[in-house]
Amino acid sequence: MDLLSSAVRKSGADAFVMYASSRDADMRYLTKFVTSDPFVYFKKVNRAGVIIVSRMETGRASRESTASIITRTQAGLPDILKTEKDPWKATAKMIAGQVGKKVLVPPNFPVALAQALGEFCTVAVDSGTVPAIRETKSRDEIKAMKHVQKVTETAMGVAVSLIRRATVKKGILYADGKPLTSEMIKFSMHSLLLEHGCTAVDTIVSCGEETAVPHMTGTGPLKADEPIVIDLFPCDEKTGYYADMTRTVVKGEPAPEIRDMYAALREAKQLGISQVKAGVSGAVVYQSVVDFFKEHGYESDTRGFVHNLGHGVGLQVHELPTLGPAGKELRAGSVITVEPGLYYLGIGGVRLEDIGEVTTKGFNNFTKFPEDLIV
Repeated sequence: MDLLSSAVRKSGADAFVMYASSRDADMRYLTKFVTSDPFVYFKKVNRAGVIIVSRMETGRASRESTASIITRTQAGLPDILKTEKDPWKATAKMIAGQVGKKVLVPPNFPVALAQALGEFCTVAVDSGTVPAIRETKSRDEIKAMKHVQKVTETAMGVAVSLIRRATVKKGILYADGKPLTSEMIKFSMHSLLLEHGCTAVDTIVSCGEETAVPHMTGTGPLKADEPIVIDLFPCDEKTGYYADMTRTVVKGEPAPEIRDMYAALREAKQLGISQVKAGVSGAVVYQSVVDFFKEHGYESDTRGFVHNLGHGVGLQVHELPTLGPAGKELRAGSVITVEPGLYYLGIGGVRLEDIGEVTTKGFNNFTKFPEDLIV
């Protein structure tokens, strides 16, 4: 019995039901159908999943989706709408006519639809079965993610090359006679990504004092002798899969504190990578790096190492599993990041991030990009 069927049976439900667009990673995973409009998916115990779509989408859905397909007309929605004008109630009645008297829904199921569905069915909330299933990647998924990572490294190379070739005037980096800005670096990386069918949002190119705040995206001219943190996590538009990597570079001469932080950071990343293995707790891997930093005089509280060591990557850039205090046993086939960082106001921040696969033997690192501090 598949895991989703097991969850349905254990809950005593007749079916698992979702209502979302393919922007929802669970929906895209279960159906392989890509659309910006929400649609219905349901799965009964030990049966193939079914999607309910509009008639205009049936042709494309039949080509893309791994689920069985019925139209809203076949599911009776037009007839229901003759007497029920509330769209949520009409959709709920349509769903109820297909699935039975008790349904299991994901935690992010629309509240209005759940309330309407409650008039026809008993509604139970699942604890997160689909994200747990998605945690272990297939060979095809891993192949897709390796492809995105190669594109990501090419884009990172564009960024580092621009910084390396920049000239310095009064402490500011210049390119082609103009200040080299965070925005220019992002534009150059994003343009390269688009050429390869990938997109990125919230890309981080922070410099100097900005780097002391882990997710400060960065703005304005980049400075010489200061750390520049570049964190890039694009998505392949065709497959929906992400990659994720971070590098920290300095054009010029970094402060001694930054040099020391970076040296410790590189060791911490390698330590974390060496601890990753199927069957090992994500919390244990995280704690090993916390202990390492403490031995080297760096905190893991409100400054220093202030975030988890890593996270799963797939159809979302942040998904299971977790390398942090709440991390559970790692599974072979998970794709995770290892990304220690150190952050101090008044000094700056440094971060390194690799992505790879958890195996029974260790960490299969997809990341091949150099990690030199000075460029």
